[in-house]
Amino acid sequence: MQVLILLGSHSDLPITESGVEKLKELGISFSLRIASAHRTPDIVHDLVKDFEKEGQVIMCVAGKSAHLAGVVAALTLKPVIAVPVFSQATAGFDSLLSMSQMPKGIPVATMGFGSSGFSNGVLLACQIMALSQENLQKKLQADRKSMATAVVDADQKHRIDFTA
Repeated sequence: MQVLILLGSHSDLPITESGVEKLKELGISFSLRIASAHRTPDIVHDLVKDFEKEGQVIMCVAGKSAHLAGVVAALTLKPVIAVPVFSQATAGFDSLLSMSQMPKGIPVATMGFGSSGFSNGVLLACQIMALSQENLQKKLQADRKSMATAVVDADQKHRIDFTA
């Protein structure tokens, strides 16, 4: 597996849908697992240690007391990308701060909230891996070009020029 995706709860699954599809589209092998830094710390430890043998990037999605990414980062030297989950009670800022305010020496790359944050995290993971995988770099370049083409096509379809 190239990417390990850890979710703090099964309720976080919908956030991952479009990003998981992007991993499949780019031909990136991944494992998506549910494990809690607080309720199943031994499982988190075992998943990270097993992944270290061959894996490249770990992504953590968590809300509320979102220590999953920090715990994972403390267990490995692999890059860790965190995605905070929005919550009604705190608008997700507790998650964001838990992930982004790491102590010196234990880095965690923190993305934006939810599905967009997860999708950007997937792309960041791919960019990290593309540093040593030329084929993946070409796929990412083609993906960027496709996004640009979609914007140009939308402009052509919906453009309005008005002169008074």
